[in-house]
Amino acid sequence: MRSVKIVIPAAPGSTTDTLARIVAEHLSQTWGKPAIIENIPGGAMNIGAATVARAAPDGYTLLIAPPSPLSFNHLLYRVPGYEPTRFVPITLLAKIPNVLVVRKDLPVNTVPELIALGKENPGKLSYASQGVGSTAHLSAAQLEVRTGMRMLHVPYRGAQPALTDVVAGHVDMFFDTLATSVPLYRDGKVKLLGVADLRRADVVPEVPTIAESGVAGFKSITWFGLVAPPATPEAIAHKINRDVVAVLDREDVRAILHNISLEPGATSPGETAKFFAEETALWSKVIHEAGIEPQ
Repeated sequence: MRSVKIVIPAAPGSTTDTLARIVAEHLSQTWGKPAIIENIPGGAMNIGAATVARAAPDGYTLLIAPPSPLSFNHLLYRVPGYEPTRFVPITLLAKIPNVLVVRKDLPVNTVPELIALGKENPGKLSYASQGVGSTAHLSAAQLEVRTGMRMLHVPYRGAQPALTDVVAGHVDMFFDTLATSVPLYRDGKVKLLGVADLRRADVVPEVPTIAESGVAGFKSITWFGLVAPPATPEAIAHKINRDVVAVLDREDVRAILHNISLEPGATSPGETAKFFAEETALWSKVIHEAGIEPQ
């Protein structure tokens, strides 16, 4: 019995990894054969993505990833080792709004106050990210472009060490997902200034959106897509789509995802391709306006 390998271009314990394991467990039951998770972190997620890009297009190797390797890494790296647009989209698995997290003793309580402080002190405010080209980096770059602020970028090796340093007060802010930052906010360890979606988040309805705080149209969500290697036949993509969407439609799965602040996706291959293209357009504009050079 041949197992299906699902590659995650991130370390174990990440939101991507957690989501993939939930889906894989149910797919193993549906398919009557193991769906095995293989973590291949590193290289700004390019190593894992390139591995899948080179795999046989037979449905036995798949990739579950957040935005960067599926929509904009080719704009940030001269030789990422693959072309994101050649992956065969299967479905959007889930999405989660990003939120602007600041250290609890930063003397601001709203987005306008943060912008004012940033403009008075150019280059003094610091923001964490999981590295150049991560959603957190590009979200902060979008805030700079939209407001005229200039900040200091401090890259980390992942979301957890970045968040730890915000809690410790070593860095001023971080665009994080709701899943990991809301518990710290509830414990009074950080402040949440704004939700980076166009509507407020159900888990923290008291936190305004960044758009309603004066940065019109500001949007940054983290999402997770499932794709197959280039040249995978449409029939295989549609069969996998049908089975994965059935998993995402299960009440117990939706409840588990809701508990970690994830909103289930479940899109057709065509809708998935359209969504990826819209995200690529959004972030390519930010990358261009912020003057981020390919590495």
